[in-house]
Amino acid sequence: MKTLILSAIASLSLGGAACAADVTLRVHHFLSADAPMQTEILIPWEKAVEEQSGGRIDVQLFPSMQLGGKPPQLFDQARDGIVDISWTLLGYTPGRFPVAEVFELPFMSGTAVQTTAALQEFQAKYLGDEMAQVKPLLLHAPAGYKFHMRSGPITALADLKGKKIRAPSRAMTDALNALGATAVGMPVPEVAQALTTGVIDGAQIPWEVVGSLRVDEITNAHSEIGVENGGVSTAVMALVMNRAKYDSLPDDLKKVIDDNSGANLAVLAGAALDRVEAEERQKALDAGAQINVIPAEQMEEWRSAVQPVVDGWVKAMDSRGLDGQAMLDDARAMLAAAGAE
Repeated sequence: MKTLILSAIASLSLGGAACAADVTLRVHHFLSADAPMQTEILIPWEKAVEEQSGGRIDVQLFPSMQLGGKPPQLFDQARDGIVDISWTLLGYTPGRFPVAEVFELPFMSGTAVQTTAALQEFQAKYLGDEMAQVKPLLLHAPAGYKFHMRSGPITALADLKGKKIRAPSRAMTDALNALGATAVGMPVPEVAQALTTGVIDGAQIPWEVVGSLRVDEITNAHSEIGVENGGVSTAVMALVMNRAKYDSLPDDLKKVIDDNSGANLAVLAGAALDRVEAEERQKALDAGAQINVIPAEQMEEWRSAVQPVVDGWVKAMDSRGLDGQAMLDDARAMLAAAGAE
């Protein structure tokens, strides 16, 4: 009887081993498990990769920095193989991805679909060097960022004077300061606490994360730039894979990753974030929130105030031996073309 039991246990063990995945991919990011990035993009991506690999790839998601470190370290965690894949904002390491910063300049944003589509084209043409240390799976952006304030909306440029506003990037830090605000840089998971304690008076974030960050419980006035869903700014987001891990995959599993990366994943990401953007905005309206749209006729004043920030980026690119104005014009044309589709 003992021999039969041991044989059964051994058989079960072997059966479990036979069913085990060939490859495990650990995906690390800084948002919560209920954030749209996880629920609407990473979980569908996980399911697609596992199904298309026939179960040979096991994707494991680790939200909220569960594997350790800080959000600005996520890109290097993937580069160095501490994790297999990470999702982060390139702007969390200011100056490290200067070419990609063109999409973080003021008024270089639209819907998530629009900006993400433009990023695919721009990445292929200009970002090879900045992404060379990793296998980029997706560069994308949310809908344009809005102002979410603890008290009183931003109805005109003068309303920003002296206000402490969370900035998502180096470019927007400079832009907010140029607009008369006091920019405060911080990763987005810190926004709710900073609003609660008065470290900041408001934040530049998209509607999409307002609910998962509980910012809707703290802010009561919201201001948008135009009804076209554009905004003062956006952020370039990146899902990147350790290059050695990707290179170690057999060709058929590389194809699974490739089939669920780049333009294919961009379509899913853009549509998902725009959908949640609209849903979160409607929730705020239904709850009685005050939403103000800054009229288009005021925008020339805003654009003039931040023009030195744009000029500074162009000069910085020129100093690297690149044609800054040509890249800026290209990025704007790509945005416009994506918006017209």
